[in-house]
Amino acid sequence: MPELPDLTVVAEAFHAALAGRPISSASAPAPLAVRGTPAELAGLVGRQVTAVRQRGKFLLIELDRGRVVVNPMLTGRFQLAPPGAKLPTKTAAVLGFGARAARAMRGAAPWTKGADWLPADDGPIEVRYRDPTQMGKVYLAPEGIERPIAGLDADLGPDADDPSLTLRVWQERIRRHPGELKNLLKNQAFVAGIGNAYSDEILHAARLLPFRKRSTLAAEEIAALYDATGSTLATAIQVLRRRVPPTFEKQVRDFLAVHNKGGQPCPRCGTRISEVSPGGFVTSFCRGCQH
Repeated sequence: MPELPDLTVVAEAFHAALAGRPISSASAPAPLAVRGTPAELAGLVGRQVTAVRQRGKFLLIELDRGRVVVNPMLTGRFQLAPPGAKLPTKTAAVLGFGARAARAMRGAAPWTKGADWLPADDGPIEVRYRDPTQMGKVYLAPEGIERPIAGLDADLGPDADDPSLTLRVWQERIRRHPGELKNLLKNQAFVAGIGNAYSDEILHAARLLPFRKRSTLAAEEIAALYDATGSTLATAIQVLRRRVPPTFEKQVRDFLAVHNKGGQPCPRCGTRISEVSPGGFVTSFCRGCQH
């Protein structure tokens, strides 16, 4: 499942590649994933991209009128490719983009500047959304059309790396959410963008067991969880900026400390990493240094 670090890198890269470009074509090879009418899809042509950004587990393509919102859920992936390149199997939606005027793009992340994978300003480019299960959704939100987007806006807490999410705000918010720590981190109403993989990583960094109850945490453990959230996500984003482009359709997770590494030695204490699968989702943790 793409999580905040994955989508941050995609959003930064796609903003650098697409901002200032007009949409030149729009198609839905697998229309079940698209929430919108054929007329709304065709109506995207001519709209100009003003920004691409991440919010929680959503990718938002902001247009001069309206926007396109993608929730990739478990299996959705993105590809940046020239027109004519072979479509990945199970491609659900394709947006083509035309040339942009020189310097029409603003606000690019510094790491993207001069990247060899960036398309030329005067050349076309496509974004393909692939989803083998079609669990994810592509929401068309033209200006003036009210279409509910499940899980977005009012349902979301602050992004887990939002600078306004200070320790004090974290402490205030965490009091409202009981239950086990892993479920707490995955609760998008608490903080947005963390899923199965990075909740394991954050809890390992904080030295806390995933099945601990929030009510058992001491003040210093709440602070440790806050610090681990920020540092884990920031480190992951830096790694992914180096390793993902230009293969945005691939999910890089091999650098993680514990997630999906059951049976391997813990990189901190050497204890064999434990792994369980409640509800079919893997939870990985170390019994030696997480308490």
